[in-house]
Amino acid sequence: MSLSPQAVRHLWAYSRAHFRSQRGASPIQQRRFGLHSFCKATAALVLTLALAPMLGSCTNRGTGAASTSPNDPENRPSVVATSTIIADLTQEIAGDEIVLTSILRPGDDPHVYEPVPADIKAVERADLVLYNGFNLEPALIRLMAAVGQDAPQIAVGEAADALEMDKAGQKQPDPHVWGDVRNAIAMVNAIRDALIEISPEDETLFISNAQTLNAQLNDLDTWVYRQIETIPKEKRLLVTTHDAFQYYAQAYELEMLGTLIGISTEEQPSAQTIQALVSEIKARQVPAIFAETTINPQLIQTVAAEAGVKLSPQALYSDSIGAVGSPGESYIKMIEANTKAIVEALGGRYQPFVASAAGAAGAK
Repeated sequence: MSLSPQAVRHLWAYSRAHFRSQRGASPIQQRRFGLHSFCKATAALVLTLALAPMLGSCTNRGTGAASTSPNDPENRPSVVATSTIIADLTQEIAGDEIVLTSILRPGDDPHVYEPVPADIKAVERADLVLYNGFNLEPALIRLMAAVGQDAPQIAVGEAADALEMDKAGQKQPDPHVWGDVRNAIAMVNAIRDALIEISPEDETLFISNAQTLNAQLNDLDTWVYRQIETIPKEKRLLVTTHDAFQYYAQAYELEMLGTLIGISTEEQPSAQTIQALVSEIKARQVPAIFAETTINPQLIQTVAAEAGVKLSPQALYSDSIGAVGSPGESYIKMIEANTKAIVEALGGRYQPFVASAAGAAGAK
């Protein structure tokens, strides 16, 4: 199956928009994020057109989850989620009543992900697009603007109150809202309402499933707080690769001692940043520091070696849930796995999460 003429126009529009957005950057940034991405998108367009007869079913290569129904019935709404976290919450609420596509796969980094032709087709055909917002997924937000379809585009992460971070003297919202489980409840409610708008005949089911999920999340929120309480106060110090855990730290009373890079993984730490972090870890006698599943661990390993501190054997899930079968294969399991890793590494006493009777009915 080849791309439609409309999809081709959208790909070209996205490429041009992305190229123009980088013209004010430095020459190095232009080469790295502008011209390179423009050439990639243009090459993808040419290759798609040239190989259209052979693409067939391979066009799903860039989109994470496949259809939620093997029959893919035409009468079910098509919903696109940009992130694995949003896709997981959406699946819990909607069940088999929608055809769900997750653009990002487990382990993908939304900060740097670049769309492929299959993503354009998915967005173009969607009845609803659910994305995080707060500029978590900048390339996908540009794609959505370029496609310009009439389907609702809902920034479910923006249902939560954002923490503001300082970047080069300017305030910007921290997009990693799901670290506070109470924010995930707000996201669930936003997803539920968006689904009801496109499929009102399923309102009762969506409300019921959302209530069950929110009961689990309320239990999870209480459980995380109690687990962190078991860590000695002087050891409740969190050091990670990038600044994705401010919400978690604030909600559950940890001190976010430091990170190598800011809220976007596009940043690179300076030698001074690394040395300052090493010095702070030594001064505060931090028990352990943490790598992340979506980021190359080499730099944080260097920090651990320089500071003479343990690197937790379990990397934290930051911007994505884990693959099926991993400890973090759902949003709830991701939070549970992160909490287990933090509690055990910092000297607390971990007890497994058990949902109450109200939440256990829909537990995975």
